[in-house]
Amino acid sequence: MATHDYHRGEMDIRDQKATWDGFITGSVWGGLIIILMVGHATLAIAIGLNWAVSLGLSTVVGVAAGLLMNLGGRWMATVVVLFVLALIVQALIWLFGAVL
Repeated sequence: MATHDYHRGEMDIRDQKATWDGFITGSVWGGLIIILMVGHATLAIAIGLNWAVSLGLSTVVGVAAGLLMNLGGRWMATVVVLFVLALIVQALIWLFGAVL
């Protein structure tokens, strides 16, 4: 017969908990980023709102979601980096549009 050394509730589950917490955090961040991107595209392309206004609204929604969900400073930095990246992409669109 096999001996049963397992006792319920005595296993160290810190690694599993950290993995689960990381998965949930990544899912929340990824979901919010997708929502912001789809919202920006919907406002700018489907509705016809100016891209700058749409980008500003998306940034405000991103910051508000970060504050509401208590995501911290890294989320705010991510929203700012996405905002700056969108401005750089728009500048490249203008640049290549002027060349053509």
